[in-house]
Amino acid sequence: MSKNPSRSQTVEVDGAGTRLDKWLAAWPEVSSRSRAAFLIDENRVLVNARPGKASLVLKTGDEVSVSFPEAQSSELKPLAMSLDILFEDRDLLVVDKPSGLVVHPAAGHAEDTLVNALIAHTDDLAMGFGEERPGIVHRLDKETSGLLVVAKNDSAQASLVSQFQERSIHRLYQAVCHGEIARLNGRIESWIARHPTDRKRFASVLGIDRKILRSAEAPPSAGKWAATTFKRLAIKHGMSFLELKLETGRTHQIRVHLSELGHPLIGDSLYGSDRRLKSIPSAGIREQIQHLSRFLLHARELGFTHPRTAERLMFKAEWPDPARGLLNQWGFL
Repeated sequence: MSKNPSRSQTVEVDGAGTRLDKWLAAWPEVSSRSRAAFLIDENRVLVNARPGKASLVLKTGDEVSVSFPEAQSSELKPLAMSLDILFEDRDLLVVDKPSGLVVHPAAGHAEDTLVNALIAHTDDLAMGFGEERPGIVHRLDKETSGLLVVAKNDSAQASLVSQFQERSIHRLYQAVCHGEIARLNGRIESWIARHPTDRKRFASVLGIDRKILRSAEAPPSAGKWAATTFKRLAIKHGMSFLELKLETGRTHQIRVHLSELGHPLIGDSLYGSDRRLKSIPSAGIREQIQHLSRFLLHARELGFTHPRTAERLMFKAEWPDPARGLLNQWGFL
């Protein structure tokens, strides 16, 4: 596997005042704003040695450097498996992803991902950069179930990426977390970055006073702005059943925000569920939680504008079993 070269370029006078994603799209090796957005979201673009944002307005003399993804030496292998596809046409498809399925190939998951299943299902997927993530414009964690939209050509991919950047995509989640959340409604804001000592986790960025930075107007040197709103649907058995809406889509966003609120997702051992297990009054429910093979987070609704027809599409997916059975038994559904 050989690496594509990195490239650096200084912004000239004619590039000043241009958004970073638009400026990068003019590079021959990038060629589109969707690919520029991909590089930026993967933290492969530095402006003056700091991670750039798509909306950053460039100035004359800014130094932009890009580290391109590795060139793949072998093709993805198709995986024959049944997919729950709710919608499909020549531009995109919407799939209800089961818990336990990784979205795209990564370390330890080269041949058993949603992408492998997608290339077995169709030859028409937007390629973006390389072959490792064809069609993927957003992701769900392995243990999260629910709705995902996949692009089947570069035009659809560019449109969907733009909608995500503009925050016009409707994404509604349901979750069960530890503890009884007192508020009926709430909003959680922070800058999220990889955890400083545990590379498997993410965390909100702290200020010099060791408190979480919650102002969107004062970006830290690292981290991406994240905003989550929630509505409490029910409280039972020392747990809260929530509806959550993402305004941004950062890695582990809901998991980080709820855990830092003191209410980690049920079953999310990485973010503290195990430490809260004793707070569940029922020994029977504690045992059920210990036997969970997932955490209880589900992408319930997904809405977006169709890239070709401009029709507003909305999809809903029910919780899958066995999680649905537990939620029924606990009185949440």
